[in-house]
Amino acid sequence: MSFEIPFSHIAEIIMGQSPKGEEVNNEGIGLPLLNGPTEFTDRYPAPVQHTAYAKKISLPGDILFCVRGSTTGRMNYSDQKYCIGRGLAAIRGRNGYPTPYVKAVLETYLPKLLAAATGSTFPNVSKDLINNIPVSVLPVENACNISKLIELQEEKVFTNNQINQTLEQMAQALFKSWFVNFEPVKAKMAVLEAGGSQEDAMLAAMTAISGKDDDALVVFEREHPEQYAELKATAELFPSAMQDSELGNIPVTWELGKLQDLLVLQRGFDLPSSARKDGEFPLIAASGPNGTHNVAMAKAPGVITGRSGVLGKVYLTLEDYWPLNTTLWVKEFKRATPCYAYELLRLLDMKAFNAGSAVPSLNRNHIHSLSYPLPPMALVNLFESSALLLHQRAHVNLKHSQSLALLRDTLLPKLLSGEITLPEAEQAVSEAENV
Repeated sequence: MSFEIPFSHIAEIIMGQSPKGEEVNNEGIGLPLLNGPTEFTDRYPAPVQHTAYAKKISLPGDILFCVRGSTTGRMNYSDQKYCIGRGLAAIRGRNGYPTPYVKAVLETYLPKLLAAATGSTFPNVSKDLINNIPVSVLPVENACNISKLIELQEEKVFTNNQINQTLEQMAQALFKSWFVNFEPVKAKMAVLEAGGSQEDAMLAAMTAISGKDDDALVVFEREHPEQYAELKATAELFPSAMQDSELGNIPVTWELGKLQDLLVLQRGFDLPSSARKDGEFPLIAASGPNGTHNVAMAKAPGVITGRSGVLGKVYLTLEDYWPLNTTLWVKEFKRATPCYAYELLRLLDMKAFNAGSAVPSLNRNHIHSLSYPLPPMALVNLFESSALLLHQRAHVNLKHSQSLALLRDTLLPKLLSGEITLPEAEQAVSEAENV
């Protein structure tokens, strides 16, 4: 059964204190310094500065809690010792209450805490305010058991995110290797310039594509002859020389065209908030996914970027979707494919084409008119087949994480209040995992 006590009974709070400007360095001397949520990620912070004059320190496992400004209430975990500045507090469990449980309680009472915060424009929360907020908690033994379930769920989501980052990096690295740095072409050229044969040049390109050296390729041919043949066929699509162009050297046989030869961007569709109905189709705004709707305006796979408000972000969706009017979406893939278009647009500095004064805005014609090399479709299609598999794996992980988050939001309040027992919650999680 739950009971009500001040938050200070289950948590110790250390308010941050910033070092002086001259005590901060970018050379990695001292402890990493956290000034606020600009260094936050999905779980652990990514510090930029250091200081040898730390006044207030967070410990591994602490909650890092934003206490000032528009991001008040945002949290990360401390994965090591940090010097924390005045925009943060470190919070850790006390009196036997585990920190993950404390974080769950804090999340539950965050709306109440923010409502009581001071500040004319943005909320600021004090140590006294956090300490004295009344919270309903369970006995320590129950809290410890619930904490294990919370940690397990958070670890699964974190692992999924890490895997997805790796998958994303793999797709981007392949795109840059083939279509930006032209590594297979340059590998062939280097061999031929050194007096090597065409066969040696082909092997060099196969190495550039696969990462396998000569010995590994021999084994690969013997054990996987069909895949070896596919690798060789891919290498054959790359020429063995470069040509001059207004963009610099590009592979011979590749044409120089405009971005509109590859794809066509179109403004998104209006959808007032009052007309939105929750459904299975994601709404995509300039800032990213923005809820769902029961109608889709575009088929998957889709590529979307910001048109107004937020410029520079590019999104790939594997679900039918509704691009909102703050976006540009790829209406037609001409000599591009979805994954190719996604990587191409990510490389462009969209902010450099800002045509707005007060509100950042992007004119699609400025993008359409950019000069760009046009690779052969056979190569683009091969890239698509590889990259799409990576993005499909990431999509499955994302859906899994979203399912876990939804389940957590549903079950955790009931667990914290004692409405359901831990075995009941574990059973619900197990059933969801096996769907």
